[in-house]
Amino acid sequence: MESVGKKRSRPRRAFTPQFKAEIVELCQRGDRTIAQVTEDFDLTETAVRQWVKQAEVDAGTRSDGLTSEERAELSRLRRENRRLQQDVDILKRATAFFARETR
Repeated sequence: MESVGKKRSRPRRAFTPQFKAEIVELCQRGDRTIAQVTEDFDLTETAVRQWVKQAEVDAGTRSDGLTSEERAELSRLRRENRRLQQDVDILKRATAFFARETR
């Protein structure tokens, strides 16, 4: 039995920063709407809107989000924090192990 009304999910695609910049420039130029650009390049409107928003945040014309540099730093700090938490956990286990051994 076929499922009616369900869209098949699109495979995840990766785009270069240059391609994203060109799409953002097309949208910001004002010749065509975001919907027209997404249709012409077979992109999702949500992704293109996010690219435009991020470009505006990076340029300083918007202040309701993190810049790309801030996002990269946040990601790096989260990775470092996760690693340090693992180190602390290992040290706690080692301390407990050696405390049991010395009794």
